[in-house]
Amino acid sequence: MKRPAIPFAPLLALCLVSVSAVSQAEPRRDEQGQIRREIAAGNVHSLRDIERRVLPTKPGMQYLGPEYDATAMAYRLKFIRDGRVVFVDVDARSGQIMGESH
Repeated sequence: MKRPAIPFAPLLALCLVSVSAVSQAEPRRDEQGQIRREIAAGNVHSLRDIERRVLPTKPGMQYLGPEYDATAMAYRLKFIRDGRVVFVDVDARSGQIMGESH
C-alpha cells in the first residue's frame, strides 16, 4: 500500500516558526529578569510607577501597553489617539518623559 506524499514545505515552515518563537522567547525572559534586578537595586522605576506618572498626563489617549529597552534603560509606552499611534519614551532611571513620536 502506497502512503500519500506529505508536502514538506508547509511542515518545514511550521517547524521554523516554532523554533523562531522559542528562540525569541528566551531573550524576553532574560530581559524581565534584568528589569527585576534593576528595580530591586533601585536603579530603575517599576513599570507600575512609570504608568502612574505618565498615564494621567495623556488625557484623550488610549493606552495600548509598554515595551522596555534594557540597553537604553527606557520604557516605551504605546498610545492611540484619533486613529494614530503615539509612542512615549520614558527614562526608567528618572521617570521623566524623554519624548513622543507619532
